[in-house]
Amino acid sequence: MKSETPSNLSLEIRAGQFSDAGVKAGNDDAIGIRVPDEPLLATKGVAAVISDGVSSSEGGREAAEACVRGFLTDYYSTPESWTVKTSGQRILGALNRWLYSQSQSRFAREAAMLSTLSALVVKSGTAHLFHVGDTRIHRLREGDLECLTRDHTSWSAGEKTFLGRAMGADLHLDIDYRSLPVEEGDTFLLTTDGVHEFIGLTELRSTLVRLRESPEQAAREIVALALAAGSQDNASCQVIRVERIGSLDEEAFYRQLTELPFPPPLEPGMVLDGYRILRELHASKRTQVYAAQEVKSGRKVVIKTPSVNFEDDPQYIDQFLHEEWVGRRIENEHVLRVLEPVGRRRFLYYVTEYVEGQTLRQWMESHPLPSPVEVRDIIEQIAAGLRQFHRLEMVHRDLKPENILVDPTGRVLIIDFGSTKIAGIEEISTPVERNPMLGTLDYAAPEYFRGENGSPRSDIFALGVIAYEMFTGRLPYGKPLSPGRLRNPPRYVPVKRYLPEIPIWVDAAIERAVSLDPGDRYGLLSELVHDLGHPNPEFTRRESEPLLQRNPVAFWRLLAGVELVIIVLLITLLV
Repeated sequence: MKSETPSNLSLEIRAGQFSDAGVKAGNDDAIGIRVPDEPLLATKGVAAVISDGVSSSEGGREAAEACVRGFLTDYYSTPESWTVKTSGQRILGALNRWLYSQSQSRFAREAAMLSTLSALVVKSGTAHLFHVGDTRIHRLREGDLECLTRDHTSWSAGEKTFLGRAMGADLHLDIDYRSLPVEEGDTFLLTTDGVHEFIGLTELRSTLVRLRESPEQAAREIVALALAAGSQDNASCQVIRVERIGSLDEEAFYRQLTELPFPPPLEPGMVLDGYRILRELHASKRTQVYAAQEVKSGRKVVIKTPSVNFEDDPQYIDQFLHEEWVGRRIENEHVLRVLEPVGRRRFLYYVTEYVEGQTLRQWMESHPLPSPVEVRDIIEQIAAGLRQFHRLEMVHRDLKPENILVDPTGRVLIIDFGSTKIAGIEEISTPVERNPMLGTLDYAAPEYFRGENGSPRSDIFALGVIAYEMFTGRLPYGKPLSPGRLRNPPRYVPVKRYLPEIPIWVDAAIERAVSLDPGDRYGLLSELVHDLGHPNPEFTRRESEPLLQRNPVAFWRLLAGVELVIIVLLITLLV
């Protein structure tokens, strides 16, 4: 088996596998390898799975087949934005729960569906390993063969007694996961215990080295050696050799990015690939945005085009394409929809739904004193859209009033995805350096100034700043944060200073959302939304606590101030 290689940018492997029942009447092992076509080859990688049904349970064979089939099917159905680790762990967790529920519904323990499993995913320059039980994954590199997994078995008096961990054995599953760099020429070997308990590392290594150009033959020979050595179990083996990692050289990467030319300057009345330009909506040094109409259907849309100023800038083009990629994968009524083009594109641009309305910035200017109900409603809608980003392991990273639309019905939508961090795409190496500090200073979380990529808590910080600004027209720390200001961390300025009537629990919820330490912020958007609309007992207690307990620093400052006033008055009287 060899991966199809549409271009010199793709991952390429040679792979072979073989399984034999051996002396047993049936084969409880299951094996599978999948090499997808592009774009999944780049975004999800190559996957290999080996599983050994527990022979003491009648459902072992069925469990092993379900594990291999389920992993290879479901892994490639998970969002491309998810990391390999997230995808693998969620799939295995779901498979384990299904196997466990099937086992519980059977009458005899002997009919339980139990299996071991080892899975290997090779994506870009990284190998990702998932392991449960006593199947093994080895790596051959430059003549050295190393076992990368640890058997989950228990031993007694020098004899192996029982399997300590298996798929379907318990509702809770502990999965060993690790990732490690891949080099071209690396060979991975996956085996069941019917192989590795009867062949030593030396013999395995020599076979793999001798048959390095023929993984299929190597797999067959290793199984034959195990059976000849007296294996009384099913014997299965997979051999995966990495021929090319698929890392992108800059010239090829740029050639891929510039397959479509930038569109010419657009004027009202012009037709571009089936769209009639109506008018320009917005222009900046980076992009132009036009209202347009589909010629055939008459539907109104928006077309966004790149600026010719960046025609030879790979980083800019990558970011522009990145924005469309994100929009195509998010479906939520509070996120602007990116549409499929009506026909073949001859130029670089993308199409979105047309939304009448104004930016949140414009709304704030016309509503300088919104009610708490209005603020909560808008924050709740933004959070609903943002939650979809976070479920897909994306971080928006540029949340601000200018990137939020409010339509005439009051519906709120998030727009502009060019700065979005996509965990799954971050795993793919490119020659283009992506700058983690892509947001706007007023709303940027402190961790961005430390060079971090950010997390969902970084978006929650920006959402908290927006809520604060809607109430007060100001920023929670007086002015934008910066590396210099963070050396001597500024203090939060309470909303109550500008809006005395606001409940203390609302102020406290915003304060927690914009905490300088990500660990002190809300972990979930739903928690912030709830606390903005419902008094949190933790916050309401603060109002009744003495100032000394609530804020010791403020108490001693107040006491010092009172003492100073008294001293000044006494001196005045004496004089």
